[in-house]
Amino acid sequence: MTLLEAHGINTFYGESHILRSIDLSVQHGEMICLMGRNGVGKTTFLKSLIGLLHPRSGEVLLEGKSLGGKPPHQRARAGIGYVPQGREIIPYLTVEENLLLGLEALEGGLSQNKRIDTFIFELFPILEKFLPRKGGDLSGGQQQQLAIARALLGEPKLLLLDEPTEGIQPNIVKDIEFAVRRIINERGIGVLLVEQHLHFVRQADRYYAMQRGGIVATGKTSDLSQAVIDKFLSV
Repeated sequence: MTLLEAHGINTFYGESHILRSIDLSVQHGEMICLMGRNGVGKTTFLKSLIGLLHPRSGEVLLEGKSLGGKPPHQRARAGIGYVPQGREIIPYLTVEENLLLGLEALEGGLSQNKRIDTFIFELFPILEKFLPRKGGDLSGGQQQQLAIARALLGEPKLLLLDEPTEGIQPNIVKDIEFAVRRIINERGIGVLLVEQHLHFVRQADRYYAMQRGGIVATGKTSDLSQAVIDKFLSV
């Protein structure tokens, strides 16, 4: 069964037509990259999937079940994890407290779930060392690791990643790339990635390229040509 299906998504900001009839799919254990220059609607599409924005028309299906009308917390419990651009770590909470917030996506929420899956410490060992540290005291790269780990604690079937390597030092970019590949291979999670870092883009199985709010090209990343890269990546 297809993990995610988006059909004919049209999203507006007021009367501004931002997303234009977007069709996209993600399979279980598949990594999809959504490419495009700044301002074409990539983040708007992710927000439409998680329920922060409400498309005027179209349908989103997760494992064949419609998510229409469901708010973000219900979509999270249905199996969508979201790591927004900018990470949105709560700076005055500790690393451990930030992580525990991810358990709210589980059935019963934090009141019935207290255990932090140690798999995330295998992915990001620094987080275990920094559990008592305030989230705002971490570097940008460490905050990004924390944001991904927090989303994973909700046991998502699909992980939405919005520019996860933006402004991050190269050694942590490699750690994040490796971690994402592990969660796909070992947990079977599907990943929808918005990314400009070419090395990360090429690790995806397939790509969709956006321009002016619509999908204008798609294919296997193994067939990604330099012409497509030059046209749709802003780096």
